[in-house]
Amino acid sequence: MFNPSRDQARQFLIDAWRKRVGKLPATALETLAADIITMHPEYHELLSADDALTREWAPEDGAMNPFLHLSLHLAIEEQLSIDQPPGIRALFESRRSHYGSYHDALHDILECLGETVWRAQRDRAPLDGAAYLECIRRRG
Repeated sequence: MFNPSRDQARQFLIDAWRKRVGKLPATALETLAADIITMHPEYHELLSADDALTREWAPEDGAMNPFLHLSLHLAIEEQLSIDQPPGIRALFESRRSHYGSYHDALHDILECLGETVWRAQRDRAPLDGAAYLECIRRRG
């Protein structure tokens, strides 16, 4: 899935969760997605809802889009696995040590990734890896 549509990305997460709940075989990526979803019980019901593919979350409503949130988690897991941008793994470990929680450390980084993606989209520019890492450092 290099450039999935919104519906394809959502369907992937829905299917990963359906497989976890149904104890069905899953790919490694689906297993990772289901592990992330497990950390978010507030999304479990949504992922089984009939309108999961079509529901909208507007920033002005004050709620984060759960599909965006879970997708950012997946992106961070990939970044950590390959230490890209270089140094993110060490920063993550520092945040994890600070919080004593894997999930809380991920959320710290998620805030910075969300901000970095937003800036890149706003400016129609590539992601700024240095600014992303600096954001994480500032949080620490």
